[in-house]
Amino acid sequence: MKKAAAMILAAGLAVSLAACGNEKDAGGTKDVSGGIEKGSGTFTVGFDQDFPPFGYVGDDGEFTGFDIEMATECAKRMGKEIVLQPIDWDAKDMELESGTIDCIWNGFTMNGREDLYTWSDSYMDNTQVVITKKGSGIEALSDLSGKIVEVQKESSAQSALEDEDHTELLASFKDFLQVAEYNTAFMDLESGAVDAIAIDIGVANFQLEGREDDFVILDEVISSEQYAVGFLKGNEALRDEVQGTLLEMVEDGTFAEISEKYFGYDVCTLK
Repeated sequence: MKKAAAMILAAGLAVSLAACGNEKDAGGTKDVSGGIEKGSGTFTVGFDQDFPPFGYVGDDGEFTGFDIEMATECAKRMGKEIVLQPIDWDAKDMELESGTIDCIWNGFTMNGREDLYTWSDSYMDNTQVVITKKGSGIEALSDLSGKIVEVQKESSAQSALEDEDHTELLASFKDFLQVAEYNTAFMDLESGAVDAIAIDIGVANFQLEGREDDFVILDEVISSEQYAVGFLKGNEALRDEVQGTLLEMVEDGTFAEISEKYFGYDVCTLK
């Protein structure tokens, strides 16, 4: 009896494994972050969880932010289950190419990357600015000469300062440092380890809320750019679905409502 039972169990296990293999071949893969079956019923969004107000961990321990709420509402309207997948920003391309995520949606600059991804239309304008301590004597970009400037690695601010339009400015710095996240950069600025941070204006305003007596944003900006949702090159079907849903959210006022919550005004550039 034991031998017969063992044979039955083995046969059952083989059938189970074969079924799992067939499911994967059909397009389903497991999301390593939560064990959720990924396929047509899910929408997996890659984001930097240390990039407020676009994506971050809230006081309740849950992922939140402007882009998180936008993506969650978008998934709901598309009839898909949202899967929020925090990623290392410098590994975003690998995550997208491997299929771990369906898109990058997190204050993602399309300028200079137009040919690297399939993009939604830009939904928001953004500028790159510099933050310093009040009383530092730094009042313009030219005052950064001989100073230590810090950015988040692989950020839009890094790209902006490293482009050919800012060659002389970058060369004038005493040092140009990159860190994994802006929380570290602000600690460095506060301690005096660096003289300035180059950063997105939306992130700067969020970080400075309640700290306006300690820090200042320079009036002179580094550059302007546009945010959009980035998909794997050639994935126009999903791009079109998301694009159409975003336009619905603009038309019924949902986009503006979420925008007001995080920025105090409607940032939408979609037409």
